[in-house]
Amino acid sequence: MPKAKGKKRRQKFAYGVNRKRLYRSARRRAAPRIECSHIRHAWDATKSVAQNLAEMGLAEDPNKAVPISKRGLLGMEVESNGQEERKKTVRKPYVLNEMEYEASLPEKKSNTLSRDLIDYVRYMIQNHGENYKEMARDEKNYYQDTPKQIKRKINVYKNFYPEEYKAFVASLKQEKMDVQ
Repeated sequence: MPKAKGKKRRQKFAYGVNRKRLYRSARRRAAPRIECSHIRHAWDATKSVAQNLAEMGLAEDPNKAVPISKRGLLGMEVESNGQEERKKTVRKPYVLNEMEYEASLPEKKSNTLSRDLIDYVRYMIQNHGENYKEMARDEKNYYQDTPKQIKRKINVYKNFYPEEYKAFVASLKQEKMDVQ
């Protein structure tokens, strides 16, 4: 099949390419980045994956680490060959300990409300109380939320910050008592 016109040139050396950066990026692509920092710092590039994981006390193949017992036809357990695997020594137990400690920590509450939404809800409650129709007609209702949308936003605020909401409502009641 004929080639396109002008594509039959010989390749020339690219002087503008940084060879060091090219080599590093190729190495980085060949060996992917290990996400877990504990494993990454303990990893030895000269050893195989199986050797590295065995040193850290981690399983390479979960099927071999926790074998499923084979059952016979009548529901009785069949005995294995009698060969017990030799006990592997863990040379880097700190990796396993750090991972267990990190897993035991409680999960952080990642989802929070924006400062603008909190201020909006507090303003609406402060000026209108529980009157959602009045809130919908308020000039600060920039997004023209309907009464139900405003009610939903207030309920979200109540669920995210229940103590703060109770304290806020109590302070409003206290202010009303002081005015009277």
